[in-house]
Amino acid sequence: MSTAFPARELRIGTRTSPMALAQTARVTQLLHQLDPRLRTVAVPVRTEADLWHGELSGIGGKGLFVKALDVRLQSGDIDLALHCLKDVPGDVPFRAGLVVAAHLERADVRDVLVVPEHSAVRRLDDLPPGARVGTASVRRRAQLLRIRPDLRIVPVRGAVGTRLDLLDGRPTAPTTHTNTTDTTDTTDFADPAASTEPSSPAHLDALVLASAGLARLGLSHRARQIFEIEEVLPAVGAGVLSLECRRDDSAVAALLEQLNHEPTLTEATAERVMLQGLRGHCNSPIAGYCVTGPGGRLSLRGRVFSPDGAAFAQVHLCSDAPHDPAALGAHAATELLSQGARSLIDTGIPL
Repeated sequence: MSTAFPARELRIGTRTSPMALAQTARVTQLLHQLDPRLRTVAVPVRTEADLWHGELSGIGGKGLFVKALDVRLQSGDIDLALHCLKDVPGDVPFRAGLVVAAHLERADVRDVLVVPEHSAVRRLDDLPPGARVGTASVRRRAQLLRIRPDLRIVPVRGAVGTRLDLLDGRPTAPTTHTNTTDTTDTTDFADPAASTEPSSPAHLDALVLASAGLARLGLSHRARQIFEIEEVLPAVGAGVLSLECRRDDSAVAALLEQLNHEPTLTEATAERVMLQGLRGHCNSPIAGYCVTGPGGRLSLRGRVFSPDGAAFAQVHLCSDAPHDPAALGAHAATELLSQGARSLIDTGIPL
């Protein structure tokens, strides 16, 4: 590790949500394990997407979360940006001068069903016909509707705590900030079939959230059903935290490289190349998941859906060249495109 670090403060750029701050605390812990003398400071960054109360597709998608941190990194205001890889667009090149120096070991990639605190519901099958399920993910929407076409999918976004408050019936005003210290506590209901007034919270029967996110917030006990990947295929890059720095900052890059988890990097590379080959973005109903098997052999699943899940393209490939994940991802993209994935992506509509 560079000897410059004991005398240098490492500024970690982070969004301001409880989830982002928990992830930043984890990265800080790992860095201090490498060098207990290292001085770190979290630099909260409020983004345009955090302050927007409507659909993210209307202002450029989840990529705005990434962009705001990257701009600060380019300018030298921060030394390190922490990203959830699933939020990094597949159709936008990295900003000039920046490089991902490490992917942390992957967390649980699965999605989970969460219901009100005192509900007797244990599984998706237990929900009544026409139940209202909250998720802003087009990927989740499509796969849930494949399982239960009768469900009413309600677009809900914002901090996990806010979404749980809405689910449990605790007072939370939609389209407003419920906690002035957390700028991501915004929620938007955009269900045109809802009969409630815009100013009153809509009733929800369930939410679908990421298992990893609940775990990072100490809320794993709220999960009622864990969807296996055969039921709900994860997002590309699910469960992966990526650490980005300036390409010419060799001291930071050398430090972060010590945290890189090579199997996660390999798997994420296959998934991301597939996503890039499909020209997928944050509003595309695309799912992808790669795992490493015996002997380093890679297995990659990919699916592209219509918004209602009725039509889809899918592929499951194993690599004959386990050390070339990019080739596997490119092959998967080609196969999906040959099945009509492009038309599914292009005709997809935001929630």
